[in-house]
Amino acid sequence: MLFFCNMLGMNVRETKRLFSSFSLYRLACKQSSSDQIKRVSIEGNIAVGKSTFARLLQKTEQDWEVIAEPISKWQNVDQTNQQSERAPQQASSNLLQMMYHDPKRWSYTFQTFSCMSRMRSHLQPLSAGSLKSSGSPVRVYERSVYSDRYIFALNMFELGCINSTEWAVYQDWHSFLVEQFGHRVQLEGIIYLRASPQTCMERLGRRGRVEEQGIQLDYLEKLHTRHEDWLIHKTTKVHFEHLEKVPVLVVDAGVEFEKDPEVQDSLLTKIRHFFSDL
Repeated sequence: MLFFCNMLGMNVRETKRLFSSFSLYRLACKQSSSDQIKRVSIEGNIAVGKSTFARLLQKTEQDWEVIAEPISKWQNVDQTNQQSERAPQQASSNLLQMMYHDPKRWSYTFQTFSCMSRMRSHLQPLSAGSLKSSGSPVRVYERSVYSDRYIFALNMFELGCINSTEWAVYQDWHSFLVEQFGHRVQLEGIIYLRASPQTCMERLGRRGRVEEQGIQLDYLEKLHTRHEDWLIHKTTKVHFEHLEKVPVLVVDAGVEFEKDPEVQDSLLTKIRHFFSDL
């Protein structure tokens, strides 16, 4: 410190004040870069077309960074690092399959793990492209920590697959984490891909994901109602003030847009206007 005092011609107090100001400036610059990012989630029923829509966004604009739903983590829960004298029977577990096979046993475990993996996605560092962007960068998530709670975990609680104690514990730590991380997990907008449960059921059958083979139309109808209550009718009780004010863009996902350039152009025009207004 004395070396810098002599070099700068300042006393110790003045030098400390200068370095403190410089550190705060660097922190503020780093924080402002993060704050400039618009965070948006894509919400919708199972097999509504979120991944297809997300890929379309990813290849459209360099300033749009898409964070995929961490399904592979749920399908391969690593057991190799567990501390136990008894060797594990297998290296990984398919928690997604376990939840669908025995929802009363595994729903709370699955919703805890899925929410934590979504939280990690929200908190991961910004890409180099987003940090260097001179435009208006947008980070788009496939679903969010909010749909984890107000759609899927709530649905499992209503179905009796999560008991009242588990639901109370889930809500408690969920609220705590969202409040602790503040703006880093807040959304500036939501894109609601809306399609009938029947359409989602048809698409689910076409994609043939092994874990989903036992899903019935009734389950998709319940999830559809949850989405409508939260994003259309606004009757779902949410526990975060900022979430009540988030703008929602409703997109007709009943239209087959994957291979239709005209439909894609129309959708992307709506998305650009939505992002620019956030």
